[in-house]
Amino acid sequence: MGRFKPFAACVFPAVFAFALSGIYAIVDGFFVGRSIGDTGLSAINIAYPVTALIQAAGTGTGMGGAVMYSVRLAEKRDSEAENFMKGVFFYLALTGILLTVILFPLTDPLLSLMGADGELMKPGREYLSVIVLGSVFQVFGTGVVPLIRNQGKSVQAMYCMIGGFVTNIFLDYLFVWVLRLGMAGAAWASVAGQAVTMAGGLLCMRGRKSRWGSSARRFPFFSAFGGSGWLPLELPCAR
Repeated sequence: MGRFKPFAACVFPAVFAFALSGIYAIVDGFFVGRSIGDTGLSAINIAYPVTALIQAAGTGTGMGGAVMYSVRLAEKRDSEAENFMKGVFFYLALTGILLTVILFPLTDPLLSLMGADGELMKPGREYLSVIVLGSVFQVFGTGVVPLIRNQGKSVQAMYCMIGGFVTNIFLDYLFVWVLRLGMAGAAWASVAGQAVTMAGGLLCMRGRKSRWGSSARRFPFFSAFGGSGWLPLELPCAR
């Protein structure tokens, strides 16, 4: 029983956080379905594979870096662990930018490939183009959570996910139902939700109790939160 408590303290928040990360599109679908109707709901469903791809890229990058960070830390190779963490932030930014550059011109072909035609093409384009433009926020939003979790902050990671989820719900209501921004409004709500998760994650990792909090202040990504310095490009991989 003594071992179950720390195990449960890590597992249950992680399970809850993963459950939240997968239902952003469901929330969008609820508000769009009640406002625009079946056409809008169908467009979100058709665009979902691209959304899942973007989030999977962030999750995979973050998890890979978090594992390598934990392994190096357990081996008392702190400098290499720090280098892996720096590398993760560099590759999260790079992945988000590349996905935006590659996917945005392919919005219409991707929608056609996934079965959109006729009246579904316009709402699908409105939704997917915004989702793709917000790739950096989505990649960081999903990628930073494993990094927080592997620092022993499973509960804080869950709170970051909850903050993004609640933001998504509120902005969906505001953008879709109140301001009548339609499909684009729903997509911006999802992107903003991931941006809130990203911001919360960065603040958690910059905190004093973070194992690399002092190092984190040297990242350009933290400059907006009071940090200074820059990320040297020669540090993305540890040797």
